Amino acid sequence: MKSYNPGWLLLVGILVTLSLPHSQALWGNENKIKTSVFLSPKFVLGPGSVVNRVYYNIDFPKGHIAVKSFNAEVVDEAGNPVRLYFWEKYWDIRIFFVSSLALGLETRKTATHVPDPYGIEVGNPAEIPSGFEERWLLNVHAIDTRGVEDKLGCTECRCDLYNVTEDEYGKPLRPDYKGGLLCCYDRTQCRVKQGFEGVRRTLYLRYTVKWVDMDSSVLPVKIYIFDITDRWKRSSNSTGINAEHDCKVEYEVESCRANGLADDGCIDTKRISLDMPFGGYVIYGVAHQHSGGSGSALYREDGQLLCSSIPTYGEGEEAGNEAGYIVGMSTCYPQPGAIKISKGDTLIIESNYTGIRHHTGVMGIFYILVADQLPNPMHTLHTVVQTQDSIIPLTILWVAVALMGVVTVITVAIHYRLKRERENGYEAIVM
Repeated sequence: MKSYNPGWLLLVGILVTLSLPHSQALWGNENKIKTSVFLSPKFVLGPGSVVNRVYYNIDFPKGHIAVKSFNAEVVDEAGNPVRLYFWEKYWDIRIFFVSSLALGLETRKTATHVPDPYGIEVGNPAEIPSGFEERWLLNVHAIDTRGVEDKLGCTECRCDLYNVTEDEYGKPLRPDYKGGLLCCYDRTQCRVKQGFEGVRRTLYLRYTVKWVDMDSSVLPVKIYIFDITDRWKRSSNSTGINAEHDCKVEYEVESCRANGLADDGCIDTKRISLDMPFGGYVIYGVAHQHSGGSGSALYREDGQLLCSSIPTYGEGEEAGNEAGYIVGMSTCYPQPGAIKISKGDTLIIESNYTGIRHHTGVMGIFYILVADQLPNPMHTLHTVVQTQDSIIPLTILWVAVALMGVVTVITVAIHYRLKRERENGYEAIVM
């Protein structure tokens, strides 16, 4: 009669568990990632025209969920992505009373995945005020630059190209306001080359949401947005933290020549410092810039770099690789626990633009996702190490562990067999 050592059964059980895909071993089949693709209401653009509209109560996954990623792009009626002569200045999607996500045309090549076991929690019944329901709104700001006299000038909303002297509410603009959002509001028109004709096109913002049902295996993260134009000042009260912020959203970059500097290597750098009213662990970071941007970064007060986000510029003509446009931003995925922020810490935000020419209406936005707690050891085993735009699963490590386990089983089994043969009066033949 054969007998089995319980230790062997335990070892085999461990090896089998290690050989399972991480989605089965740790995340669980009951919490698979779901994907939905939605279209915004249609908007129509002709050469030089502008759309800047807010759409309320848009389609979005329902229930208590954790968002894992959000991507968007402009498409035509046939569902084909359009080239960036339909310049998407930005889109902004938010819950009416909770949080916001805003990016620009670079979203197609910017990693937005929230690593396991984290997620952006939405639809929590405990956080929805009594008498309210959760709904989402979408703000799309798009400019059609086909046939315009100055593409960059139109996308930077230079007031002279739009022949605008008042904002959308009829308020006169400041004499020194040369360009920005106040000059390219909904239904304005950028100057088109004489004689140019182009058809009006019906377009949509197609957005893809990936999410999981919210449960105890998901750790919620919060979205924090830093703006380089924030004119926040340290408070003199007892806490030293002032919750009042004054963000201007956009700013101007003077040309090198205007500043008496050489064109070669001229970089306009802006920095601000902010005291953090919260604490937690940074698990994701990315910046948003416009054409001319050369990167943004987040530092501690002592100069330690926490995250840098660098733009990728297109080099061709096809959709997603348009020359001269930012088509992607690099991202940061720190290892769990690597970057901890404490309440009251001072952080430095930096935004860099080339100063070869004058820029108007540029942005220097930095987003971070912050978790209140770290994952437990079982989640940590399968942490996905994501740095910049690279996502490096630890699959190789798991394969190596599994193979070592198999080798160990084979070795011990051979040893056990040889031992039994000696005990039965046989001598092993060594090859």
